[in-house]
Amino acid sequence: MQVELLYHTPDPERAIATAARLCYAPVGASELMETMPPERVESVLSTIMKSGHFSTLEHASYTFAVDGVSRALTHQLVRHRLASFNQQSQRYVKFEDGLATVKPATVADGADAERIFDEAVQAAYDAYCKLLEAGVPAEDARYLLPNAAETKIVITMNVRELLHFFELRCCNRAQWEIRDLAWKMLELVRPTAPYVFMDAGPSCVRGRCSEGKMTCGNPYPKAVRS
Repeated sequence: MQVELLYHTPDPERAIATAARLCYAPVGASELMETMPPERVESVLSTIMKSGHFSTLEHASYTFAVDGVSRALTHQLVRHRLASFNQQSQRYVKFEDGLATVKPATVADGADAERIFDEAVQAAYDAYCKLLEAGVPAEDARYLLPNAAETKIVITMNVRELLHFFELRCCNRAQWEIRDLAWKMLELVRPTAPYVFMDAGPSCVRGRCSEGKMTCGNPYPKAVRS
């Protein structure tokens, strides 16, 4: 898996603080953006994060390029509806030179499991190629391709949705591949807005686990990446 931060709102914390401060300021947003001292920016951010006035977080956004992940991951990812996605199309891209796949460790660690997995993927791919050779359009032949097929996707989320994404997907109970993606994304965004993302991650970073009876049992309040 490769995750790259392509672009983000310049000075995201100042942009967020400016939007929040505008509600109570006699001057315009451009002047606030230019003149607000750093300590005032942090004070406003503190108020936002403690009060739960998270609409202001939507004024800063981040765009990521993600390669080498499975369709199983992206099927989960697009459930986050307050985000924008563009994914490599299996309708227009033909995989005539081989099919890269993502193999779970539980499969790769067992000789029999890996053999079954590899044989099934190869059989599906061989059938896919035969359909292409028979003149079946790629958009129809792709019905045979497995969830393990590698894909590429561009993701854009605002800060509010990112915090929600990290809370759900950095959790130890999240599926392993999307959890790995979430932690990589968090590592990329945290240096750009350290105050906003200071406590980002699963709910146990900030307090009680939100999973209830389904908790992983991780000791509060220190969340561990696993």
